[in-house]
Amino acid sequence: MNALAKIALLGSLTFPTIATADCDRPFNRFVADLEQEAIALGYTRRTVQSFFDGVTRDPSVIRADRAQGVFQLPFVEFSRRLISQNRIDLGVRNRAKYDAVFAQIERDYGIDAGVLLAFWAFETDYGAFQGDFNTLNALVTLAHDCRRPELFRPQIFSALELYRMGDFDPDTTTGAWAGEIGMVQMLPGDILENGVDADGDGRVRLKTSAPDALTSAAKMLSQFGWQPNEPWLQEISLPTDFDWSQTGLETKKSVYQWARLGATPRSGEWLNTRAEASIVIPQGRKGPAFIAYPNFEVYFEWNQSFVYVTNAAYFATRLEGAQVFAAGSPDPGLDDETMKRLQTKLQGLGYDVGKIDGILGAKTRRAVQAEQKRRGLPADAWPTVELVNQL
Repeated sequence: MNALAKIALLGSLTFPTIATADCDRPFNRFVADLEQEAIALGYTRRTVQSFFDGVTRDPSVIRADRAQGVFQLPFVEFSRRLISQNRIDLGVRNRAKYDAVFAQIERDYGIDAGVLLAFWAFETDYGAFQGDFNTLNALVTLAHDCRRPELFRPQIFSALELYRMGDFDPDTTTGAWAGEIGMVQMLPGDILENGVDADGDGRVRLKTSAPDALTSAAKMLSQFGWQPNEPWLQEISLPTDFDWSQTGLETKKSVYQWARLGATPRSGEWLNTRAEASIVIPQGRKGPAFIAYPNFEVYFEWNQSFVYVTNAAYFATRLEGAQVFAAGSPDPGLDDETMKRLQTKLQGLGYDVGKIDGILGAKTRRAVQAEQKRRGLPADAWPTVELVNQL
């Protein structure tokens, strides 16, 4: 089977969701089953044995998966932690250094340099810290774990195909704890589908070639649905009597309609008055406010954390020349214990808040906003101690 046919086969496979009793079976038995499945896909026994030889379970991967506390930070604090003057200065220098690459990306995909620079900065500090976890061990460990096996199991077979092509070494390929590789942290399946040899050396080298990494990221964003040469986020000001229940990604109006309701750009002009957009206030009505254009939602294909996405999109605007956001004076965020208590209370009232994890995710935000509206509170989806006390 040639490479293209095998990639197509891998892409068409639907791996079964593994029941807890199955994914928790002995690790060596789990690996043996993976080997048999790889052989059934058409890989030679020698290739399969060479690929899986020496694979081990990595407990540090599981610890990293369970300890993602940064996503519990409020937007303003998260931003101040990740966006520094040094990162902005490095972004400016890298933009100049790879000017020709960014120009080609803009011609081919219609994606501004700031968007890619922000991902590059957040993911690996412009390639400086790409992770030192053995990628195969990480993928097999997470596939064996019962939390999200359906996400990571297919990535093992994508890594196997990269190995067959000569672009993956089971012993030496390293990256992030979740199996992402390279300067912009792409999973093996994404590399197979969107990897681009932009520097013309005949290989897709996401760890050592910035042109390859940036162009591959651009292609992936394009595949996710990025609208060429369109904006993604713009800071705005809102009147104090604004209907806060209209905020959130579920409500969309034309920018022209939002303007009639009192929204104004904090500086400059509207970037696209015809676009259907949403208003996001990541820290409630007393904090920063943004209009989210359609491209903003493409960010969630890269990372599903609302606070990460909003900061990545905002940082991209900063790298394109936007001013520092107006932080305002938002109410303090809830600590982990109080947030879990809030989620439990909301769940008891019949709301779907997802997992009780102390993270203000999309489902919890929607539940908070609905309950605020029901109680006659400003429905800005930002949970406060006042709301917790009422509940």
